[in-house]
Amino acid sequence: MKQYFSPIDLASFHLVADNGMDYLSSHIDSYLYGGEFPDLHQSRLVLFGVPEDRAAVRNKGCADAARHIRAKLYALAAPCDEAQMADLGDLVPGATPSDTYVALAHVCSELLAMGKTILVLGGGQDLTFALYQGYAQQAHILNIASVDARFDLGDGDDVNSRNYMKHIIMQKPNYLFHHTNVGFQTYFVGPHYVELMQELRFQSYRLGQIQNDIMSAEPVMRNADMVTVDMSAVRQSDAPAHGDGSPHGFYGEQLCQLFRFAGMSDKTSCLLLSELNPVYDRDEQSAHLAAHALWYFIEGFFARKSDFPYRDKENYKRYSVQLKDFTEPILFYKSKKSDRWWMEVPCDDEERRVHYGQQLLIPCTYADYERAMQNEIPETWLLYYHWINDEPC
Repeated sequence: MKQYFSPIDLASFHLVADNGMDYLSSHIDSYLYGGEFPDLHQSRLVLFGVPEDRAAVRNKGCADAARHIRAKLYALAAPCDEAQMADLGDLVPGATPSDTYVALAHVCSELLAMGKTILVLGGGQDLTFALYQGYAQQAHILNIASVDARFDLGDGDDVNSRNYMKHIIMQKPNYLFHHTNVGFQTYFVGPHYVELMQELRFQSYRLGQIQNDIMSAEPVMRNADMVTVDMSAVRQSDAPAHGDGSPHGFYGEQLCQLFRFAGMSDKTSCLLLSELNPVYDRDEQSAHLAAHALWYFIEGFFARKSDFPYRDKENYKRYSVQLKDFTEPILFYKSKKSDRWWMEVPCDDEERRVHYGQQLLIPCTYADYERAMQNEIPETWLLYYHWINDEPC
């Protein structure tokens, strides 16, 4: 794998020694100039940059983001003693964006096969397409959660940062099970694309909905195999480093909370942080925020509970809720370790049940259980039920 990467220059980060600080940099096995490539058997969490912005719409310059983010991330305190991870350096870009995608997909596939969780510093958000292909090479059925002001379902034959989801959907065979957008802004997408998301049976949460109830995003992140984040989803006052930013968006604290949700998820195996453009940054404010958000992911990762019910049946409580006009009850599961909730979606077809596997158990909240107790079908359960059993909504 070493041949895909170029080393990083730690000296350029200008880290200041402090004998009283346990820096995160001391917990990272980094691929440095003159040094050895990290031993991947020693780290469950793997970081690398992808300096690719040729398909980043209206945001050329984001290829240089990884260097700026690392300088801030390495200078933070380690979240815990167990926070051991590897930094593979920067993926060497190909002659064309497509060449970069091929290399990134291969690297992603190899790391997933090794059971690693991957942190990718873009680059443009079109890299999501390549990471999806990495999962596809493993025949891994996956859910994608996009933290983005837009749906990125645009037109065009070539993949770019505004149409990569369309290209993922069109892949044959297709391994995308579900897609959820977190934080879209209606004036950037229009009613046509909102309707299209509904027709595709994908979920979308408006920015205001998440801001009013940040915990509503926790089950979404817990259900995602891959999380892809466009930094333009953060308001310009908190993260100005984007060529097409907006005065509206998530606050920095909310971005950090979303990253922690993803880090805590036993399911999330890849996170892409994309579209941060140092050309537009102010006093490296956005790089600071990105590093803080990654820190929260790392903290969450090393605090994972491993309490997914199919994996750990001894440590959850099972609740059966019978609704009117339903023959079978809805089954809920509550973790004794974390107090998190799941609900099970029945599937009558044996072949589909084997095919979908863990997708039949959906993260939810206590509020979903309460709604079921009031004879209200949770919206997410209903959507998944129709999707899995191939019935019209």
